Amino acid sequence: MADADAKWEIGRDLDGRPVVRYVRSERDGRPWADLLEVLAPDGPTAAGAVDAVGAVGAVGAEGAGHRVNSADPVEFVLSELSGWVVSGPVGFGERLLHRGATALRHGHTMYRDLAGDPPSAGWAAWAGTALRNGLRAVPCDRPAGELLASCRAAYAPGHPDHHPGGEDEAHERLHLLLTGQLAVGPVLPSSTLAVDGDDRVVAGAVLTDYDGTPWLSDVFRHPDLGYPGLGRDLLRRALADTADTGAARVGLAVTEGNPARRLYEELGFRVTRSSLTVVVP
Repeated sequence: MADADAKWEIGRDLDGRPVVRYVRSERDGRPWADLLEVLAPDGPTAAGAVDAVGAVGAVGAEGAGHRVNSADPVEFVLSELSGWVVSGPVGFGERLLHRGATALRHGHTMYRDLAGDPPSAGWAAWAGTALRNGLRAVPCDRPAGELLASCRAAYAPGHPDHHPGGEDEAHERLHLLLTGQLAVGPVLPSSTLAVDGDDRVVAGAVLTDYDGTPWLSDVFRHPDLGYPGLGRDLLRRALADTADTGAARVGLAVTEGNPARRLYEELGFRVTRSSLTVVVP
C-alpha cells in the first residue's frame, strides 16, 4: 500500500500528543498495525532514524486515537496494542523484541518502475522470453490443488518463508490467494504458470491487484524438478505483460534471507522500505 493512500490511525498520549501512526488491518486473526511510524515533532520519522527518537513533543494532527500516559512509542505500543501484530521500522521492532515481543517477519518492500525504466531491449523482448525444456506458459486459472505440490516444495523447511503447517493449511492459504480473498487482492491476468509435458504445474508467478498496484504475491518453482532459471523467465514475461497494461510499477515483499531478492534486484526491483513484524506481548 502506498503511504499516500494509507488511512492512518493516530495513537496519542494523555496530553493529546501524537505518538505513532499506523494503518489498521488484520493478520492471522489478530488486529494489525501496519506501516507503523513513530511521530516526531516535525512529522513521521524516517525509517532509519527511529532509534534516535526519544520522548515525542507535541505536534498538530487531526483525528482521535488511542490515549496513553506516555510519549515513548515503545511504551505506547506495549500498553495500547497488546496482542496486536505490529509492522514498522526494523530498529523499532528490535526494541519491541527486547521487551518480549515475538518476531514474525523481517521483510523488505520492493518496487519495479515499469513506465520510466524499461529493459534496454524493450518490454517486447521480455514478453517473448521462451520457456525451455518443452515447458508451456499458461494462465494462472487453475485450482489450488494443481499448484500445491510445487508451492510446498519451493518453501520447504529451511526456507525463510516456510510455513510449518500441514498440507491442508497450505492448500487453504493458496486457495485464498488464488480466489482473491487475501488483502493483496484478486489475481491479475498477467499471472503465469509453467507446465510440463504432462500438464503438471512446475512453477508460477502470481500477480494480484493490491489496492490498484500490481503486486507480485508469489513466485515458486519445484526445486526437485529442475528447470534452473525458470523463475526469471516467468518474471520477465509477467512484468512485460503487466507493463503492456499501462501499469506504472509492480511491487512485492521479500523476506530477509530469501535468495530470490537477488533475482528481483537483477530484474530492476529496488527496496523502498524495510520492516520488522512482531506480535506484541
